[in-house]
Amino acid sequence: MPEQVRPNLVVVMSDQHNPRVLGCAGDPVIRTPHLDRLAAQGVRFAQTYAGSPLCVPSRATFLTGQSCSAVQVWSNSCTLASDIPTFMHALAIAGYDTVLSGRMHFKGPDQRHGFTERVMGDVSGPTDGHPHRTLGDIPYSSQGQSRSSLEHVGPGRTGFQAYDRDVTAAAVRFVRDRAAQGSDRPFCLVVGLVLPHAPYIAPRPLYDEYVGRVILPSVPAGTRAAQHPAVRMWHQDKGFDEATPVQQRAARAGYYGMVTMVDEAVGQLVAALDETGLRERTAIFYTSDHGDMLGELGLWHKSTLYEGSVGVPLIASWPERFASGTTVHDPVSLIDLAPTFAALGGGPALPHTTGRILTPLLEGDGPPAGWQPEVYAESMHVSGFPPSRMIRRGPWKLVRYHGYAAPVLFNLDDDLQELHDRAADPSCAAVRDELDAMVRSGWSGAAVERAVARHQADRNVLDAWAAALHPAAPDLWQSPPGSNSFPE
Repeated sequence: MPEQVRPNLVVVMSDQHNPRVLGCAGDPVIRTPHLDRLAAQGVRFAQTYAGSPLCVPSRATFLTGQSCSAVQVWSNSCTLASDIPTFMHALAIAGYDTVLSGRMHFKGPDQRHGFTERVMGDVSGPTDGHPHRTLGDIPYSSQGQSRSSLEHVGPGRTGFQAYDRDVTAAAVRFVRDRAAQGSDRPFCLVVGLVLPHAPYIAPRPLYDEYVGRVILPSVPAGTRAAQHPAVRMWHQDKGFDEATPVQQRAARAGYYGMVTMVDEAVGQLVAALDETGLRERTAIFYTSDHGDMLGELGLWHKSTLYEGSVGVPLIASWPERFASGTTVHDPVSLIDLAPTFAALGGGPALPHTTGRILTPLLEGDGPPAGWQPEVYAESMHVSGFPPSRMIRRGPWKLVRYHGYAAPVLFNLDDDLQELHDRAADPSCAAVRDELDAMVRSGWSGAAVERAVARHQADRNVLDAWAAALHPAAPDLWQSPPGSNSFPE
């Protein structure tokens, strides 16, 4: 690719954004003007999937363009090996400065994985053994761990809000400094936000804006009884039935407020690019590492392979090259982004990626000849949820749970809420058997269980070591002490 057409890349990845909670996705309540404007100026992918509905594995697949099984990262206790190339390595080879501001949830000693510079550290360290601090109105140790009883919801301030403010400010400074330098060297800036991750708490003005307007999902009678036994086990383990309607409304209001905060952060970044004259030569991508069920099907949080959890938003805008005001309905994956970014930057192809280059879709040409229409995702949760793998092709979505005889099959064109399992329907037997064979191919739930148990045992020792010695963590966010460090 000629040097002059290589764009700067600005990639904003939030944490836990349900793909339906966007104005441009049809949500009648949420206020997301900046993301809506990006979609109007560019391309929105309406059916995008994470490689996993969990933070660490999803980000590993996003960076490498490979599946969880390929990179051996399934849970938040797993570490991405440093000898696996990422799209950051490919872009750096092509002459890019690769810059990280904020969250990427790396585990282990390697906190870069191809990033050449980090302008803001992470909100959590390389192990889980670092002392937890009180950030905002509740302890950090509770902020990501609020259970389904939703005890931490409503109006208030959190360290996550303060963190995202600092991450955005650092990213904006980088853009302005880069423009002031007048360098022609391209850059890839990845901005890692932690909102709208739980706890479902928003500043009072945003909470008040939404609490009377949010719509609680309808959960038809018999939904839980009809769900797969593995999902019912997850439901029981997390105690989802404990959430009252009042808590659910407060939780959704807090979540919607956080989504608007993410939108405002994106707006600040785009404004900085506009003000500095860098916008024309910069391709902007917005996505998230996974979704949040938000009460859909009676479920909350992540980890399941339902649409609200494994689905993510994906918006791309580069007026110089990408189509404008286009919605792509072909299913795509975050795994597709690594080879796409490498190709846009003129970097070498990642040797083992299974992702597809999305450039034809970005340019409005549609899928090229030979396009593989299947999208896969994997899930494994250490709290007892069994290893599972999903395949999506056309309207059909099949999920295989390890240890169970029958898969689950949905036709999303007819059943977007995923209420009606068609696996036992004789008229669906052919597509069920074909997709089930594909989802089993090259994947072993038993092997995943063994590998994750090994990773967890190793992680327990490393976390205990970190708790005992408190090693330095130079890539850890350091917020100034005092309440003034938090948004009002």
